[in-house]
Parts: sequence; C-alpha cells; structure tokens
Amino acid sequence: MEVQLLKEELERRLPQKRYEHVLRVAATAKTLARHYDVDEIRVELAALFHDIAKFMEPAEMRTLIEKHGEDVRLLTFHHELWHAAAGRIIAEKTFNVTDEDVLNAIRYHTTGRAGMSPIEKIVYVADLIEPGRAFPGIEQLRTVEGKSLDRVMRDCVSHSIKYLLDNHVAVFPDSLECYNEHVQKTQLRKES
Repeated sequence: MEVQLLKEELERRLPQKRYEHVLRVAATAKTLARHYDVDEIRVELAALFHDIAKFMEPAEMRTLIEKHGEDVRLLTFHHELWHAAAGRIIAEKTFNVTDEDVLNAIRYHTTGRAGMSPIEKIVYVADLIEPGRAFPGIEQLRTVEGKSLDRVMRDCVSHSIKYLLDNHVAVFPDSLECYNEHVQKTQLRKES
C-alpha cells in the first residue's frame, strides 16, 4: 500500500490531533526500526494503521470484533481497547494488508502480548514514547541507547501496567502475559 494514500485516508478518518499523533508514532517507529535493525517499511505501515479505528463508534467496533473472530474477552473491558482489534480487521479486510507481523502490531499495540515480534514491540513502544507524549518518566522510557528491544519493551509495558494499577483499571490478560514474559527474559539475562 502506498504510504501517501494511507496518510490521506487517515487524515479523512481521524481528528487532526490524532492524525498528528499517528504521524509521530510512525516517525518514532521508523527511528526505532533503524536502531534495532528491523524492516522500516513494515514498521511504518503498522504504525500508520495503529489508530485507524480509534474514533469508530463502540457498537461498530463490537460488530467487527464479533464478526471476525477476534478475542471476545476484549468486549468485557473498556471499549478503549477495542480499536486495536478493529484496526487490524480494517487493515486486513478493507486495505488488503496480509503481513501477519503488521496486522499483529496493529492488533496488540494497546495490550501487548507474549511472543511479540520485533515489529509489534516497536509499534507498542513508539505509541507510548512518541514526542507528543508527556508524563512522568517519559524521558527514561525514550532512552534506548545501550538497551535491548526486550528491555525497552519491559520498561514500557511495566509503565503501562503500573499506570492501570494506580488508576484501579482492569488489566487485560495479554498485557500481564507480555509483562511476565519480558520480566522473565531480563531476569534470565542477569542470571546468565
């Protein structure tokens, strides 16, 4: 898919502030892809698609999730999580994206999951650390020099889960599995 056409479609679908966020996520993701030697084109495509469904009505997202066999556990959590699954479906069914890593990066950019590919991790991280974000600890999360992608992912998913816990928000099971996997990976490296 041609990037410029996708950007034009996103600009039509999204409010200006969200569109600008998507562009910053894509730029951040490309920078991370270069840093970690991951395919920039695939990373950029996933990053551009990641919020395509963000402003859909919850009823529309629910219908897509149910119709296309996505994890219906999502529907028992706040609809803020639904746009990732809906976005994956739109990318695949409307825009004919077939690359599973790209589709999974769209699908799991909000929750993470165990067994993420480098493309998935980069989109997850880029969405959290893009330059428009401002929250305590952001600068530490943005520091990737000398850190493995798994370490950066661990720090980002830890931050996200802590935020949810501090605000008494239910944590989706995929997020907990993602957290556990990355904590265990970094512990194993320390022990070896």
